[in-house]
Amino acid sequence: MAAQLSLARPTRRRLVRLDRKTGNPDLRIRCRIVLKVAAGMSCAEAARALGCAPSTAARSVARFRWHGEAGLIDGRSDNGRRKVDADVRGAIRAILARRAPAWGFTRPTWTLEAITQVIERVQHLQLSVGHLWKVLKGMRVRWRRPRPVVACPWKTAARERRLAELERLAQTPRPGEAMFYADEVDIHLNPKIGPDWMLPGIRHLVVTPGKNEKRYLAGAYDPRQKRLIYVAGERKASWLFLSLLRALLDACVGVRVIHVILDNYIIHKSHLTLAWLRERGVRLRLHFLPPYCPDSNRIERLWWDLHANVTRNHMCRTMRELMQAVHRYLAHRFELVQVVAYAA
Repeated sequence: MAAQLSLARPTRRRLVRLDRKTGNPDLRIRCRIVLKVAAGMSCAEAARALGCAPSTAARSVARFRWHGEAGLIDGRSDNGRRKVDADVRGAIRAILARRAPAWGFTRPTWTLEAITQVIERVQHLQLSVGHLWKVLKGMRVRWRRPRPVVACPWKTAARERRLAELERLAQTPRPGEAMFYADEVDIHLNPKIGPDWMLPGIRHLVVTPGKNEKRYLAGAYDPRQKRLIYVAGERKASWLFLSLLRALLDACVGVRVIHVILDNYIIHKSHLTLAWLRERGVRLRLHFLPPYCPDSNRIERLWWDLHANVTRNHMCRTMRELMQAVHRYLAHRFELVQVVAYAA
């Protein structure tokens, strides 16, 4: 049976305005419950429509009957200062910014129990594990896999100076010059395994072919013109990189100097590459990044997107099928600009 609740027009308009402007999600739900019940729904129907518990809807309507609009305010608002405030959240961020061993733990990864111990030590505040979990969820702290990196052997000043020089070169190319970021990417027939959304109790299976096959792309990305030039091959060797350089020369007819920012991989500096550059690379200028600085190479993000959209958890049964998917994705990604693909 539908609950009998009537609202005066000014009251209804105030509730609608409060629903639209409030930043409190609980207050927003209570406003919508009252509005739906006043529109003729029962408490159970309003709860189903809003995705909340029927008891929440019934309690909100009862408080509105007794206290009017004031009954929509959280009754705990007069309980005093919250236990976890902005200062405590800032302390939690500072704690998580350092690894667990830095706080005296032998375990290399954090646990909720360890975090509560450090909070009690630093803030003199006792939090239960359940309360801490809710706080971390509200702070959007996530349980994630760390990313392995290799530290650059250069001194910080020298590394930053070199990166700044390359950034200035990329931002302000001279007339008649072009700028590209170059790198290679591995394509494996055995899928890269990555996270996915799954229903409770169900775990997706990724069927692998067992015997792995590999292909390689060597690409050059111009972030100013949103242009990609790439070649494909079965081996990551000097000839693959030279095929990319030939593709660059063919695609940039009329360009006086082609600047290429790239890492220190061996095929970029091999004897074959250096001999070819002396003979045919008059228009090419190679600029090498400091060692182990992949984040400064803008094409790395493009390869990451390629893995996320094509190779991760893929269901291709043959390398031919997988490479067709790779080419389709790159052609779609750059469909409004020039894409030059050479079969190396």
